[in-house]
Amino acid sequence: MIISFIVYLVLFIGGIVLMGISHGLPDFQALVFSAGLAAFCLSMAWIMRAGRSGATRRSDNWDGGPSTS
Repeated sequence: MIISFIVYLVLFIGGIVLMGISHGLPDFQALVFSAGLAAFCLSMAWIMRAGRSGATRRSDNWDGGPSTS
């Protein structure tokens, strides 16, 4: 669980930093901004998927009970 949090934190902070420094670069501004946005989105997907009760698990339904399939 702690490793998942570390991966999330690195992707989250790294994505924000990349998006923040992209406007000051002379070249490759769009590429750096896109990389930062991708890292930020990956961090959100990582933390939603992590854990026993991950938000994107197909076996979970809305009320938290067992699935009907």
